[in-house]
This record gives sequence, C-alpha cells and structure tokens, in this order.
Amino acid sequence: MKFALITGGTKGIGRAVAERLAKSGYNLILTYSTDTIIAQKTRSELTAAWQVDVAVLKADSADTKAIDIVAHHIENRDIQLDTVIFNAGMTNRDSFETMQLKDWEKVFYANIHFPVFLLQRLLPKIRQGGSIVFTGSLMGKIPHSVSLSYGVTKSAVHALVKNLVKFLTPYSIRVNAVAPGFVDTEWQKNKPAEIRQNIENKVALGRFCDPAELAEVYFLLIENPYMNGEIVTVDGGYSYK
Repeated sequence: MKFALITGGTKGIGRAVAERLAKSGYNLILTYSTDTIIAQKTRSELTAAWQVDVAVLKADSADTKAIDIVAHHIENRDIQLDTVIFNAGMTNRDSFETMQLKDWEKVFYANIHFPVFLLQRLLPKIRQGGSIVFTGSLMGKIPHSVSLSYGVTKSAVHALVKNLVKFLTPYSIRVNAVAPGFVDTEWQKNKPAEIRQNIENKVALGRFCDPAELAEVYFLLIENPYMNGEIVTVDGGYSYK
C-alpha cells in the first residue's frame, strides 16, 4: 500500500499530481489552506475515480500550526510515506517600495521554512527508497518582475534541493524539484486575454502547459530511482522566441 503526501494538493498543480498518483494506486493525504468545498470535491472525485483512500487536511503552509496538523495525522495513523510533494506556496505582489517585512517573512515561511521543518518532522515516517519532490519555479531561475519574495524563495527552493541530497542520502531518500513555467491552472486561466497572449508569444510551443503534462514530470521524479538532486524545468521553451 503506497502513500503520498501532497501539500497544496486539492487544486491546480497539486490536484493534477494527486490525480496522476491516484491513477497509479497511491493513497493520498492532501493539504489545503482555505477552500474546504474544493478540497472535499477533490477528495470525492479522486476516491470515486480511482478507489484509493484520500484524506484532506486544512493546514495552511503560512500558519505555524500546520506542521503539527500534518504530522499528527500521519503519526497517529502510523502511516509510512512513499513520497512527499512540497507543492504549497504563496506569493506577495506588493511593490518593492511598499512591501512590509511581515509579508516578506510570511512568503519565506510558507515556501521555505514550512517544508524544511515538516520534512524534519516526517523523516521517520518516510520509507527507505522514498522520494521528495519540491515545486520550484521558472521564476526561481529568471528574475521575477512581479514578486521579489516569490522569485527569491523559489531560487532558495532550488538550492535547498541540491543541499538536501547530502542530508537525505543516509536515509536512502531521493529529492528533486520541478520548476514549472506557465501552467494552465485556474490562476492562469483568469488572467486577461492580452496578458495570456503576451506570455504565449514568449513560449516556443506557443501555449501554456497542461497540468496533466506537468504531473507526468512529477511522476517521473517519484518513480525513477536514479533521479536525485535534479531541478527539472518545464517551460515549453520560454524566451526562445
């Protein structure tokens, strides 16, 4: 019986990865921040479609209580995890001139501190041969003109993966990251048509990535036993045109 924990797993990229893993027989623990209706809908749909066990936990990655919420669920049920996908994250779009320290720190907590210390807590519950996958970002490689804190923290996620290899090798646990470009989630679909067109014009393939296409890359990193310490960029050839 395989178990996967996906933070931010009830919609967007996390939902697509959850569906791909459910299709392969993984039981799922999915965290979400606020939208209980969407979370319960995701749980029902995945359970009905793939006959796997799906738990949804309200655990906001920006909340210091979230680590205990997730860890207690796994510890109390003595679940052994095969994979952990650190997908939850947040951004702040205030200008450089107006951004506040508390908002800067909140993004760092959600994107860096939360996964680090949740991983520390869960380490005894991850099987040997298990896999960790982080969601990085193309914006961690290309300077982000909209959110300084997001770009910097995603760069830190990429560095974190490289450094964690050293620390996780004694446990026979692999760690990798996916750095998506522009993915056709609800967040992107709600952008004005002109902005979407400007983005598509910069992508060699001329379109946004389908979440299901991206989920296959996560699945590769989870299942391929030789993938370790990699940051896989999936951007369709961004800025090649």
